[in-house]
Formats: sequence, structure tokens, C-alpha cells
Amino acid sequence: MQFRFEPGTSPALLLLHGTGGDENDLIPLGQRIRPGAALLSPRGEIDENGQLRFFRRLAPGVFDEDDLVRRTHELADFVEEQSERHHLRKIVAVGYSNGANIAASMLLLRPGVLSGAVLLRAMVPLEVPHPPDLTGVPVLILAARHDEMMSADQPQRLAALLLGAGANVTLDWQDAGHGLGATDVTKAKEWLDTNFAP
Repeated sequence: MQFRFEPGTSPALLLLHGTGGDENDLIPLGQRIRPGAALLSPRGEIDENGQLRFFRRLAPGVFDEDDLVRRTHELADFVEEQSERHHLRKIVAVGYSNGANIAASMLLLRPGVLSGAVLLRAMVPLEVPHPPDLTGVPVLILAARHDEMMSADQPQRLAALLLGAGANVTLDWQDAGHGLGATDVTKAKEWLDTNFAP
């Protein structure tokens, strides 16, 4: 797996790009929302018509769940290996769109790998028959009222799913579309400073 690693302070940020991005895309975002933090930024390995993703989809908004499960465990294994190699005590995922969806999947399928997550424009990645124990894990969902990529109920459903597993969820609605803006940066930084005090 290709990736970038920038050494720094804990918690490290696991930066997960959206469709069409790569391991460089979210580095500037990570530097803005947590100056000086260690940054781990992998590249998605699925090529969808020339655009990189972290897992396959059957159609827009319709995920290949078998592939999602497999890729989630592969990513979690990678994160654990890098955490051990670089002595990262805590890792907080910062995912956008496709990256946010696999971050949410990691919370549901591999609890304990992440210490928290910032999910930007995330959907419910998959239904789990038995919710994991995410007691006390802080999660920020930054949703958009005019997101053209998903139905309006998706962020609320994801929040309910994570709350049901015991996570400490903040759902924050932006007056925006699927793209990211300055408010997302501000909200993410404030949330990280509050939940992971320097």
C-alpha cells in the first residue's frame, strides 16, 4: 500500500481521501486541523475509471459489501502495523467521502484500532448484526444539507448506528454541498482540540 507518513505528535491523524484523491490530498487539511500531529495518509487501491477509491461500489451510493469488509480489515491491519512501527499511541481517522465511509466501517468492524474519527460527508457503510462496543469513542460527523451524493437521512442514520454502539457522537450540519469548505476545517479543529487536548 502506497502512503505518506509525516512524524509528529499524538494523536496521529489517519487521513483517508475521497474518490479520485490520493495520499497527498488531505495532508494540508491534516496540517491545518492539527498542526504538528503525526500524519498517516494511505492511497486507496481500487481504480474506478481512473479514480482511486478505498473499496468497490456497484453504483453510486451502492457499495460492494464483501469488498468493503475485506478492504476494511486490510486497512486496519496496515494501520496497526504502522502504529507499532512509529510508536503511535492514538490514531484518529479523518476521512472524506469514500474515505469517511471506510473509516466508519473500521469503527464498526475493527473497534479498538481508532481512538476517534472525523467523518466528512459520510454514509452508513454497511449494516452490522451485532454493534461493537464503542463506549466513549468520540466521533464527529460533518454533514451537508445540500449534499448531492447521498440521501438526506444518511448522516442521521450513521449517527444513530454509532450512538447505539456507545460512541460519543457529534453530528454537525453545514449549509453546504458535498465539497469541503472553511467551516469544516474550523469545526474539525475545534472538535480535535476539545476531545484530544494537546
